[in-house]
Amino acid sequence: MSIGYHFWLWHTVRTQPHTTIIGINASGRRNWVATIMKFYGRVNGEPNEHTHENNSRMMNFLQDNDKKNILAVQSLRNTIMGATLMATTSILLCSGLAAIISSTYSVKKPLEDTVYGGHGEFMVSLKYVTLLSIFLFSFFCHSLSIRFINQVNILINTPQDPMSLVNPEYVNQILEKGFLLNTVGNRLFYAALPLLLWIFGPVLVFFCSLTMVPVLYNLDFVVPAKDKLHVNQNTHFV
Repeated sequence: MSIGYHFWLWHTVRTQPHTTIIGINASGRRNWVATIMKFYGRVNGEPNEHTHENNSRMMNFLQDNDKKNILAVQSLRNTIMGATLMATTSILLCSGLAAIISSTYSVKKPLEDTVYGGHGEFMVSLKYVTLLSIFLFSFFCHSLSIRFINQVNILINTPQDPMSLVNPEYVNQILEKGFLLNTVGNRLFYAALPLLLWIFGPVLVFFCSLTMVPVLYNLDFVVPAKDKLHVNQNTHFV
């Protein structure tokens, strides 16, 4: 169920991006990068007249640009901190699962009282290995995400040159790769949560997935403007 939902979400993001939070955020990041990396142009006005006014406007422009540079670094740093937290959590869970798998203590013993699900040694080991693999891939995605966002942290403040290969389009591509990997890492982490209940049987996995899909739907999709206006009008008349 969760896999089918994410395939549908991926298709919707590719075909109708503005109906999803992911697509709208990607569009906003594109505009944000273009604003931060705007070219240093001349201040509008006559170069030989009103020199003092032009200099004052230039100083204000440079001060605003410095503030935007600081804002960009702080925003990217917050994203890196979030990805670092998720990567640390994933690798800690991997370490715990690896310790359980390699332990001489039988992983079957805690499950002896389980009513549903396979109790065999192979089945139980398969569950732990599956969880370990998912958390490892989540850690891998978050690590790569940190790498790309760190690159953007430097490139977004580079002086603009018409001959330079570092332009807003290039920086936006790297930023989108970082956020894509961050999203994939988060989704893998979320998918592992129902699988944790798989240790205690498939029934809990089903109910957890049944609950998680509507929650993710409300977080991933936005209400169209027409539908939102219709809802507001009905609420007003009520």
